[in-house]
Amino acid sequence: MPVEIERKFLVVGGEWRQQAARSLRLRQGYLNRAQDCSIRVRCDGERGWLNIKGVTIGAQRREYEYEIPLAEAEELLNDFTQGPLVEKTRFFIEAGDHVWEVDEFEGDNAGLVVAEIELEDPDEVFERPVWLGAEVTDDVRYYNTQLAHHPYRDWARP
Repeated sequence: MPVEIERKFLVVGGEWRQQAARSLRLRQGYLNRAQDCSIRVRCDGERGWLNIKGVTIGAQRREYEYEIPLAEAEELLNDFTQGPLVEKTRFFIEAGDHVWEVDEFEGDNAGLVVAEIELEDPDEVFERPVWLGAEVTDDVRYYNTQLAHHPYRDWARP
């Protein structure tokens, strides 16, 4: 069974931008609002994916991801997703033995910048870049499924 172990942090400042090796623009939406899993479709302009994730709070959850034809992914995004799309640019930054994914959100979630790191073990030690802010792994507001239905612009600002 595929398991994703991922920790999520807010990003502070703009220093991270100079460290980004590459980026891609992502559009994603959700096909369901089930309590036990989320079903997401995502496009990067060249490829499409269908992703099924167990709904749990914390760093570890079941995840299944399958590449699908881009035309089908775009059709699913346009015709079957519930709620607004989550749009963001994902930047890839190497730090130590890991690659950080920094998501800079657009549209209804503009102003939010979140960094994620995938780990082999929930207690794995990793290098913390200077631009890493507070950990939000256990705060469901920062999950993309939530951002699709309760966007950042509607939150009371911290």
